[in-house]
Amino acid sequence: MQGNSTLRETHIAVQARNLTKRYGELTAVNGIDFDIFEGECFALLGPNGAGKTSTMKMLSCISPVSDGELLVDGKDVRGDQRNIKYTLGVVSQADSLDPDLTVLQNLLTYARYFNMPRALASERAWESLEFFQLEEKAHQTIDQLSGGMRRRLLIARAMLHNPRIMVLDEPTTGLDPQARMLVWEKLATLKSQGITILLTTHYMDEAAHLCDRLVVIDLGNILVEGTPRQLIREHVGDQVVELRVNPAHMTGIVQQLTDQGVKFEYGGDSLYFYGDNGAVLRENTSLNGYEMFQRPGNLEDLFLRLTGRGLREG
Repeated sequence: MQGNSTLRETHIAVQARNLTKRYGELTAVNGIDFDIFEGECFALLGPNGAGKTSTMKMLSCISPVSDGELLVDGKDVRGDQRNIKYTLGVVSQADSLDPDLTVLQNLLTYARYFNMPRALASERAWESLEFFQLEEKAHQTIDQLSGGMRRRLLIARAMLHNPRIMVLDEPTTGLDPQARMLVWEKLATLKSQGITILLTTHYMDEAAHLCDRLVVIDLGNILVEGTPRQLIREHVGDQVVELRVNPAHMTGIVQQLTDQGVKFEYGGDSLYFYGDNGAVLRENTSLNGYEMFQRPGNLEDLFLRLTGRGLREG
């Protein structure tokens, strides 16, 4: 589901210019620019503390903009928040379902926030439950649902008022592979219906599968923007060579390759070689006996090349 040129001919659903968010002396989002086009799936990728959630909160009118401009469906988040919230369906990381209500009651209660007539609310609630394969759970309480069912219900609730833009902050975190695949399927269906989707995720395969375009953000700055395939080709290459090294031999191998001028990246018990450096590595007979394999470059390679392999807290 890669992007195409027709996206740029459509209406801009979200536009950010010099978008900035400060918390006291901390600048969480540092003057970033991006456009999200109507009907596309767009991702913000970045390590913890990169500024993703701060950006999502500003877009959702939860947190005020410190500086710059942010338009949602042509409306300024500073002055038209009520209308913007009607446009958005928001799914945050936190589980905000009411445990004292049944599945159906959670949806019907949410519908009241949009002044939805009772009959229409009931109709849409049942449609949403059917769409996310939850209709058999309608009269169960929230604590009777699995983690995957709860995430699906959160998305069902967010789309109850027919939003034009879905904002999803790590929508499949903690789900098993089957539940993740079902959420992917439903999000792809929503996108095919013309709904714009903005998401954050730490699953690189999820971004590659769902997104037309993405940005990688770190320390509040956008590092790159483009389609997944384009960015992988430009910053990683079509192929990656991975060399598995016995930890006891790692220092010597690293010194040898450094002396030979071969560029690589270090990660745990493996060394990674991109582009021409991979070809040089394969011709290095002194490395015979070490496990070496070649694979296509992917978004995880891109992410780690741009943001580093060190652990981020928070």
